[in-house]
Amino acid sequence: MAKPRNVVVAQSGGPSPVINASLRGVVETCLAMPDVFGTVYAGQHGIEGVLCEELIDMSAQPAEEIALLSTTPAAGAIGTCRYKLRPSQQADLERVIEVFKAHDVGFFFYNGGNDSMDTAQQVAELARQRGLDLVATGVPKTIDNDVGDSAFKLIDHTPGYGSVARYWALNVQNANEENRGSSPADPVLVLQAMGRKIGYIPAAARLADPDREMPLLIAMRESGLTLEELADRVNDTLKDRGRALLVISEGFEVGDIGARKDSFGHTMFSASGTTVEQITVNYLNEIGLAARGAARGNVPGTDQRHNMIYASTVDLEEAYKVGQKAALIAAEEGSGYMATILRQPGPIYSVTYDKVPLELVANSERSFPEAWIDGGGTDVTDDFVRYARPLIGDDWPSIPLVDGRQRFARLKPVLAQQVLPAYRPQAWPVP
Repeated sequence: MAKPRNVVVAQSGGPSPVINASLRGVVETCLAMPDVFGTVYAGQHGIEGVLCEELIDMSAQPAEEIALLSTTPAAGAIGTCRYKLRPSQQADLERVIEVFKAHDVGFFFYNGGNDSMDTAQQVAELARQRGLDLVATGVPKTIDNDVGDSAFKLIDHTPGYGSVARYWALNVQNANEENRGSSPADPVLVLQAMGRKIGYIPAAARLADPDREMPLLIAMRESGLTLEELADRVNDTLKDRGRALLVISEGFEVGDIGARKDSFGHTMFSASGTTVEQITVNYLNEIGLAARGAARGNVPGTDQRHNMIYASTVDLEEAYKVGQKAALIAAEEGSGYMATILRQPGPIYSVTYDKVPLELVANSERSFPEAWIDGGGTDVTDDFVRYARPLIGDDWPSIPLVDGRQRFARLKPVLAQQVLPAYRPQAWPVP
């Protein structure tokens, strides 16, 4: 029997309420198969931790702390990063292989979105070229739900999306109560949702009001409306209903907002000089509303991706199981796959867990179906509601409290001994 090889699991990109549930699934499954997997390490802050040989010993952690990962949000447990391995960064790629060889790593799990799947594929290919017996496996994660294909054949939805969709379903309900009560003075409430150019997150606002009883407008990047046209829709709603709620994507085209970009080349709207919400509110108040009072706004920011209270129990379970599936794929199927979630046909929601080749999802970008955009660009169809409704679940997550505060996982700072010379990642800014 072959000697068990060690494991490195790491995370990349923006976090989510359920990212650590997938981490738990990978770690617990690897620990349960000692004949296949050796010591389990985690790259501290993703691939940057691998480059810097900063590997957290997950095998040395108490079982209680590993279990608590499922109700620990964001990425504080092992960290994440926005560091992209590019083909031109040959020294970085070689360094990853050196670190894996130095620590007898035979399995690499990378949890993230389309860019992360590209990283996993690059590492797998270079390992093959260098003669390193390495199994690289992807674990899907992104709140944007933009990994895969528009036919939903590669993956139905990504872990993280269901929780952010639930956040918006519940928060729009609360915002509607605010708007109902304050409408004589503040008839318009504008809420900015995440989603650079993919509309799945703002679309989830419709889950708050599937019967369309609220004066709710949804403006996605894909809506194809100008700011002037959107203002006309708001004023039409004011004339008809006396008040209006507008959920607008952070990527809605309003002109230059001084946007910054991360190392993946993605726009970081929450780090920009201004916001789409600010521009929209200012524009509505400048042109005048078809009702007395003013427009006001709300920008939740990263709260929508790190608030554990709003996590979907369905999302938590699926994130955990897709992590388990990734470990089984690595043990039984070999390298070059991403674990996936596939919806089964029929009126009762159910899923299966399978695998797809990394090369099919690396740098993929699923769009929001045009057929799901309705209301002249300010609503979504019932087909979208039927797609998204099961993902938000029906229960509140059970989060342990100690002394009135949430009890999150706290890993011991046990790191693998560093045996290689110190290394500075190529794309880090020059000090």
